[in-house]
Amino acid sequence: MKSIQTNIAAELSIHSHQVNAVLTLLSEGATIPFIARYRKEKTGGLDEVQIATIQDRLEAHEKLEARRKTVLASLMDQAITDRELIKAVEKAASLASLEDLYLPYRPKRRTRAIMARERGLEPLAEHLWAQTSSMNPLYEAAAFVNKDVPDAQAALDGARDILAEKISEDAVIRSSLRDLFFKKAMIASQVIKGKETEGTTFRDYFAHEEPISRAGGHRILAMFRGEREGFLRISIRPEQNEALNRLLGRVIYRKNKASEEVEKAAQDAWKRLIAPALETELRQHLKEKADQEAIQVFATNLHALLMAPPMGAKPVIAVDPGFRSGCKVVVLDSSGSLQADTLIFPMDKKNEAEQRIKDLLHRFGAAAIAIGNGTAGRETETFFRTMDLSIPVIMVNEAGASVYSASSIAREELPDQDVTVRGAVSIGRRLMDPLSELVKIDPKAIGVGQYQHDVDQKLLRQRLDMVVSYCVNRVGVNLNTASASLLSHVSGLGPGLARAVVQYRAENGPFRDRKSLMKVPRLGARTFEQAAGFLRVPESANPLDGSSVHPERYALVTRMANDLGTDVAMLMKSSGMRAGIRPENYVDGDVGLPTLKDILAELDKPGRDPREGFSIFSFADVHTPSDLKPGMKLPGIVTNVTNFGCFVDVGVHQDGLVHISQMADRYVKNPHEVVIPGQTVNVWVLNVDIARKRISLSMKERHDNSTDC
Repeated sequence: MKSIQTNIAAELSIHSHQVNAVLTLLSEGATIPFIARYRKEKTGGLDEVQIATIQDRLEAHEKLEARRKTVLASLMDQAITDRELIKAVEKAASLASLEDLYLPYRPKRRTRAIMARERGLEPLAEHLWAQTSSMNPLYEAAAFVNKDVPDAQAALDGARDILAEKISEDAVIRSSLRDLFFKKAMIASQVIKGKETEGTTFRDYFAHEEPISRAGGHRILAMFRGEREGFLRISIRPEQNEALNRLLGRVIYRKNKASEEVEKAAQDAWKRLIAPALETELRQHLKEKADQEAIQVFATNLHALLMAPPMGAKPVIAVDPGFRSGCKVVVLDSSGSLQADTLIFPMDKKNEAEQRIKDLLHRFGAAAIAIGNGTAGRETETFFRTMDLSIPVIMVNEAGASVYSASSIAREELPDQDVTVRGAVSIGRRLMDPLSELVKIDPKAIGVGQYQHDVDQKLLRQRLDMVVSYCVNRVGVNLNTASASLLSHVSGLGPGLARAVVQYRAENGPFRDRKSLMKVPRLGARTFEQAAGFLRVPESANPLDGSSVHPERYALVTRMANDLGTDVAMLMKSSGMRAGIRPENYVDGDVGLPTLKDILAELDKPGRDPREGFSIFSFADVHTPSDLKPGMKLPGIVTNVTNFGCFVDVGVHQDGLVHISQMADRYVKNPHEVVIPGQTVNVWVLNVDIARKRISLSMKERHDNSTDC
């Protein structure tokens, strides 16, 4: 059997030595971000996704090997020594094929076949299986009548039960029918009688049927949810005649009375044993596939939100809007610290509200006004715009802010404030740096997924954690300003050490340089190696501490500077000097051109933020769905991307749907090819259904009679 390294390499179209290098580094405790960034020579430049895939494949392989070991031990305990069977088990390449081989020998509850064998009917079953033309089944069965078998018909029934189980446990038969299920099954859903009104949410699936090969993951999850909630009945099977023909072709090889009994047994095996089992298996496969699809959509959307452009470290006035309860207003300094808070009622007491805002601006100043996009958001935005302020007024997506405000993290950061103040603070900080603030919130609360509560929660958590880790480490973290929440995602740290770093900083003051990190209790050399390159100390006397150059390469950069007759600080300032560096002259040992190119790029723009530049967005003068008319052209912000299209906020408190067929003047296979959450787009209104709360939009450029707003 091929080694796991060879199998993974073939699957990913990479070399075995790359896989082996990754597995070795992982076993030594290296993190995926560290391997991808600082061990390119060893891995051949594999990225985070490839490294994570190798890790996943290793775990799947280990699961298969553990199960194989259990099966072989069970066979040994049962004194089963069939060499062909043992060999097949040792070579089984998947869990499904392994379980098929083991099925006849797996301990099971008392089945009809087991009870038939206990009544002594196995010889009759074997005689029927032989399908000899001279056999008269009913006559032969009479010989098996006894106190436990009342008549010949009962004997035949028991013999067929034995044959049905034998057929259902045949590995070749199951493999053939599994292939048919996975290639040609149809998924069909019907509404449960009497549930038509209550289950109207699922009316698209009241009488629905399509091949599983074309069933989108979002539709599968929708049907499964409808079934789980008691509104739909679902069947996932291939055409029965084709399945039975394939099955009978495997077990019927003569045409006589005995073969008729075998055919009855085969039909029973299909209906009672094989079809239900394979349907369950296929259901699980479809669910896993739909989960992966939905999780990928969620991960892609989350990545876009986390990497949204930050306004930067500038003072902000942030507003959590409200009608009856008023608008909570807070002032944040450039570090995001709360300076002041107040409550205004711009709809009822406009003059008083204006005066309070002017007072805050006079006392503290601000570079922008951040307004949450929830209830009363557009009305509050209008109030601030009518004040004719000299600073921008920016709507901020507040999804999840209420979750943060009631969290333990918020209570720890703002212990003396209530939830309304905390929510407003979160809105302001999101404008300043979305990544730093959103990492404090459970990604599921941000609302950028589809069927997020239906998918495997463990897989969802693992995938989202990986996305957050990737974004945090890609951007880098300021060691002296980062929260424990942000630091916990830095390579090698985790929540415990992140809290220890923050506590050390609080007790001893800001870190003077990267190496001071080693003074944090329980933070050893291995952790420092994994984390240091992703942490920034802009205040350090060593300019490299503010870059992504790893401390293990400081000596190399110093040598470059010495060779040019200068120091590191001057080398980083002078592009002319850097132009004189010949990377190939510094290739040595485990330092190759990939690392050298990364170092030179970082020296050119030390600590560069990979996120795009910040730009200001404003909605059109529309405020409610009733303001929208077909043909209107509006600016909007993409709030969520799904497999069937994207949702766009045009400023009317209700997102509109751009179906995938309306996303471009070309065929779009994947909506993420066109948009990402947070992207600004122009859309045209197609239809507004006030009663059903549905807004249909288009992003296609060609529209007649369109009206700019």
